[in-house]
Amino acid sequence: MNPTASAAAALATSNLRIKSLEPLVPPARLMALLPLDAAATRTIVEGRQAVERVLAGEDDRVLAVVGPCSIHDPDAARDYAARLKDLAGRVADRILVVMRVYFEKPRTTVGWKGLINDPHLDDSFDVATGLRLARGLLIEIGRMGLPTATEFLEPITPQYIADTIVLGAIGARTTESPTHRQMASGLSMPVGFKNSTDGSLQAAVDAMQSARTPHSFLGIDNEGGTCVVSTAGNPWGVLMLRGGRSGSNYSPEVMEEARRKLESAGLPARVIVDCSHANSGKDPRRQAVVWRDVLEQRVAGDRSIVGLMLESNIHPGSQPVQRDRTALHYGISITDACIGWDETEELLVEAHTRL
Repeated sequence: MNPTASAAAALATSNLRIKSLEPLVPPARLMALLPLDAAATRTIVEGRQAVERVLAGEDDRVLAVVGPCSIHDPDAARDYAARLKDLAGRVADRILVVMRVYFEKPRTTVGWKGLINDPHLDDSFDVATGLRLARGLLIEIGRMGLPTATEFLEPITPQYIADTIVLGAIGARTTESPTHRQMASGLSMPVGFKNSTDGSLQAAVDAMQSARTPHSFLGIDNEGGTCVVSTAGNPWGVLMLRGGRSGSNYSPEVMEEARRKLESAGLPARVIVDCSHANSGKDPRRQAVVWRDVLEQRVAGDRSIVGLMLESNIHPGSQPVQRDRTALHYGISITDACIGWDETEELLVEAHTRL
């Protein structure tokens, strides 16, 4: 290396900690490879309209967002979706069932980041395969006639899968993020905003206000090019209560506080309660306690409660992530512990009777 080149290398200022840069297929190309058909499109359009009617108080049904903490096995997810579709039909006159299909996992420190980020569970980070698996699965579930919900974590992900989603969510760790509020302002579906990890409701209320307004920000277009994204604002925000470090937040007193904060901000008083996470102390056995308590508040007349969320899988509990997929037990979560299918069915049928 000549002295001039050597000096330039010594003074390099860019990408000093970047190991590699791997191009991804543009969103438009993946959408062409895995297009929505008429059946899936109908599920998505009608599902979004149904959720909007529930949020607007025009549909008296309760929204139930039910499904695994995270998807790691597409085959098990299809199995679960088929079961949930049958159950959803049995309770459809009083409960609007949406399947929780989460592919991105925010981590407090480190850990498996979800099917899109690491589909092979081996730290190979084959995101291209993860995106194909996620989109393909969402389309299959849509063809079944079952609407889906997911959390949007990476701001580029929606370009690849948002057209398949009926209900979006912004998580507790990203509700305060301007990037995610701006992203939500341009999403085509209703979006739930979870209270922050400390239990504060104000951050989510602020996020709902922000997402209702137009924004312009940097993003990518369907061809993968960098662009300025200008949005119209998203009026279909909803507060999601998931508890916090100080404990649960689904009591009637908290519901009253939530209504007061929302109304003071000029927002509709509509709330979805997450029966998992801090509301259950991350103990899946307590999800039923939360579910029944919140359901009784709704039955007693609290119409600000428009929905509930359950973390549910085919079998209860959780298991550690394994690089050897054959060592994993079928239908058991590899992130937060879930309730099993039998209890899920029991809770939804019981709610249908009470409502």
